[in-house]
This record gives sequence, structure tokens and C-alpha cells, in this order.
Amino acid sequence: MHSMLAEDLLNQMIPPLKVSDSAGKAARWLEEFHVDQLPVVQNRQYRGMVTEADLIDVATNPEQLLGSVAFGFAEVHVQRDQHFYSVMEMAIRNKVQLVPVLDDQREYLGVVTVGDTLAAFGQIPGNAGESGILVMSMEERDYSLSQISRYIEENNAKVLSSHVAEDESDTRRIRLTLKLNTSNMGRIVATLERFGYVITAQFSGAGEITEADQERLDSLMRYLSL
Repeated sequence: MHSMLAEDLLNQMIPPLKVSDSAGKAARWLEEFHVDQLPVVQNRQYRGMVTEADLIDVATNPEQLLGSVAFGFAEVHVQRDQHFYSVMEMAIRNKVQLVPVLDDQREYLGVVTVGDTLAAFGQIPGNAGESGILVMSMEERDYSLSQISRYIEENNAKVLSSHVAEDESDTRRIRLTLKLNTSNMGRIVATLERFGYVITAQFSGAGEITEADQERLDSLMRYLSL
């Protein structure tokens, strides 16, 4: 199976702003492209993302340059060779619509949208209509894919693919992202939590979202307009 990387999913329809662009231009582009954030670059170097909220204080001065506007998300990005699971995790954790993609020199390459990651998710072998994504956080010493898979299989499901990365919020822990062959993950989550695993996000590819799913995934669902 081709492993879809961030650079494979770049969305060329959403351009970056420059620090030399005006706040008025940023506000127009946010509306034109129907997004909540837009990346800002300086000489191809990624500086962060600007939002409508960032522009409220300068609304009376639309000619003010973005270089003098306080915007955030400077650390919200992935590298070009990271798996699309990492893009999805970054979007969920930071509640953003777009995830900028950088090269090794921190030069901006483009963005991947949450919708792009779901399109990639649907291309993984297996019935996407009966699939789900589970994101877990754990100490490295507790990581055993065979043990985790056994708990999942005891609930009549299977792991279709997995991805392990360092947990950016705690370098002592790792984040494990699993694709399962079921969209009904309630019992699986309960089992894993009973054995001490921390579920940080989950996404069901189809079917009704349970109350627990909805509580955990409100932000992602809002971005997808589901």
C-alpha cells in the first residue's frame, strides 16, 4: 500500500499570505476561501496562521501589515514526509481546518485540509464505510501493538493499519493512531480505557456518532460540516 504523506495531499487552491500583505487582504481571503485560518509566510519561511479573531483589533486600519499583527499557530505544522495520520492528529489537537506542510528548512510548501486527510483515509484498503480511526497516548514502555490488537480483536474488530509518533505535548509519551475495520468503537474504547490506555481522539467513518464520540470530536465534525 502506498503510504500517503503530507506532501502527497497539498491543496494548491489555498494560497499563503505574506507578512507584507495587509490585514484587509487577509480578511478578504479568509472570506473568499471559506476558511477559518490562512498561513502567513516571510521569504518562504512559515510564520504562523492568521484568523478572523486576530484581525478584530485592526479592523479600523485595514492597511496595517500582517507583520505587525499578533497571530499564532507558529508551531502548528507537519513535515513533508509525515504520514497523513499526523496531519489529522495535528488538526484535531489544535482545532484547525488547515495544517501547513514544511520542508527540512522550515520553508512553506502548502497546506493540507481536514477534508484532504479524510479523502486519504477513504483510500486505505478496506471498506471505508465501516472503518474508524482511533488515536491513543501512552508511555513508550506500555506500547505493544500485539497486546492492543488482542484487546481490539476480543471486541470483534481488527487493526488495518497503525502509525506511531512522539507525543508533541509530552516527549515521554507516544501517540498511536490506528485504523480499524469497524465504525462502532464504543466497546473497544471502553476495553482499552479499562486497561489504562488514554484515547485522545476517534473518528467513525460512517454511521451515527455516539454521544461520547460527539463530545470528543465536536471540533472536527464542525470543520467537516457533518
